[in-house]
Amino acid sequence: MQKIYPSAEAALDGLLFDGMTLAAGGFGLCGIPERLIDAIQASGVKNLTIASNNAGIDNEGLGKLLRTRQVKKMISSYVGENKEFERQFLAGEIEVEFTPQGTLAERMRAGGAGIPGFYTKTGVGTEVAEGKEHKDFDGETYILERGIRADVSIVKGWKADETGNLMFRKTTRNFNLPAATCGKVCIAEVEEIVPVGSLDPDCIHLPSIFVNRLIDGSPYDKKIEFRTVREREPA
Repeated sequence: MQKIYPSAEAALDGLLFDGMTLAAGGFGLCGIPERLIDAIQASGVKNLTIASNNAGIDNEGLGKLLRTRQVKKMISSYVGENKEFERQFLAGEIEVEFTPQGTLAERMRAGGAGIPGFYTKTGVGTEVAEGKEHKDFDGETYILERGIRADVSIVKGWKADETGNLMFRKTTRNFNLPAATCGKVCIAEVEEIVPVGSLDPDCIHLPSIFVNRLIDGSPYDKKIEFRTVREREPA
């Protein structure tokens, strides 16, 4: 099965539709599928529900889709550092389902593992628990969280072989791994595609069975969310 596509647009062909659910890897600007996000923006698809830790920053990462009003709902842990995300949320222009980071990662993992829901103590007694089933185990109260199953997953890897076995580099692994498994179709963009057999099997983070389509998105400009420098002291 040929998994390598010549571009992000080609890899997304036939998969996008209004009102769909996307699971996106990344944390801020770390490990985000930049090429796929740009292609989604260019497609004009709208009313998206996106499960991702956050929405990047203003006009970078998923923030680009917020600017073009293509996002209807975010399932996220964090709104800060993205002023447009914050503005739309406070103005009631976007629906936000706040989910603690660990819970969000587990909801994605559960969806990918075929687990429809699980109980957790995280969020008990807070707004996170409102409207959710409560159940006691061994004298402790837990809430039921539903697994996330997306129409398409978009993730960013470091290296992949031609069959789609993926490696992530250090902290870029973040939400990419659980996001990749919870989509009906997973599209991965990577910095380098190498021949089969080039990668140490013990170093594979995401097996090829989870990757349906693959692109080489290089070269990348490694962006920094906030650059803080110290003023130079007089000599």
